[in-house]
Amino acid sequence: MTIDPTSIALIGVPLEEGSGRRGCAMGPAALRIAGIDTTLRDMGCTVTDEGDLKPLPARDVAHHPSANNLQLIAAFTRELSGAVYDVARSGKFPLILGGDHALAMGSVSGMARYAADVGRPLFVLWLDAHADFNSPATSPSGNMHGMPVAFFCGLAEFSPILPSDRPMVDPKRVYQVGIRSVDPEERRLVREHGVNVFDMRSLDERGVASIMHDVLEAVSTVNGLLHVSLDVDFLDPDLAPGVGTTVPGGATFREAHLIMEMLSDSGLVSSLDLVELNPFLDDRGKSARVLVELTASLFGRRIFDRPTRAA
Repeated sequence: MTIDPTSIALIGVPLEEGSGRRGCAMGPAALRIAGIDTTLRDMGCTVTDEGDLKPLPARDVAHHPSANNLQLIAAFTRELSGAVYDVARSGKFPLILGGDHALAMGSVSGMARYAADVGRPLFVLWLDAHADFNSPATSPSGNMHGMPVAFFCGLAEFSPILPSDRPMVDPKRVYQVGIRSVDPEERRLVREHGVNVFDMRSLDERGVASIMHDVLEAVSTVNGLLHVSLDVDFLDPDLAPGVGTTVPGGATFREAHLIMEMLSDSGLVSSLDLVELNPFLDDRGKSARVLVELTASLFGRRIFDRPTRAA
């Protein structure tokens, strides 16, 4: 069954153990309070809320000295991978409310399984300040929110979290936009494996529209599916301060909305992560509201349709 972008299933993932800092577990609640469900319904979408995942730690997975909180993250990965796959198979659009970026180990793996079922290649648009291409062998911190891309590309198989014969994502089908903080060894691996990286200098020199045209053409040429993973720190921290890994010089409000509008126009997006929102660090819900507005743009609301707020 094909995915209907007007039929959306919200999946909450209150995961903060991948980041090394508390607060992201409140992200799903903050996005709901900011009205992500009512906003999408007001646009004519059918929205079902699947609630929050609450897995128990995976005791069959051995602890790893350089993969912090591995048992719990493994459990979330397994449960989210299955939930995303089931939602996609039912014809609904999986919209994952995070939670730190370690959750993409599960969300992208679930979509890769679905894409293999329907015989279409999966591409990933990674909107983030960080490449997240570490493994326990290369990570300076051991925090697993810096490892999901390597994991779903099959390059961080350090523990039996998911079956080793599962569908993987080709690194050459990963497009990272907004990157501006990469570890030295991580930089080497990204280049070695052919990940497409458009850092903030690329955005400044080429512009968002040119880059997005290239990304969307690559996906459409082979009839691919596109998973979008949006980290709050993709945005400039003045715009969205509610994140524990702020990196100055991020995307502007208009750049982010243009990306979402072009994604909407393409009709290629099959799933979406909203990650790393830490309401404890936010300014009166500012970042949560921005994420809701960007999500609305992805589902068809244009900039001139936005309601005017009182000053």
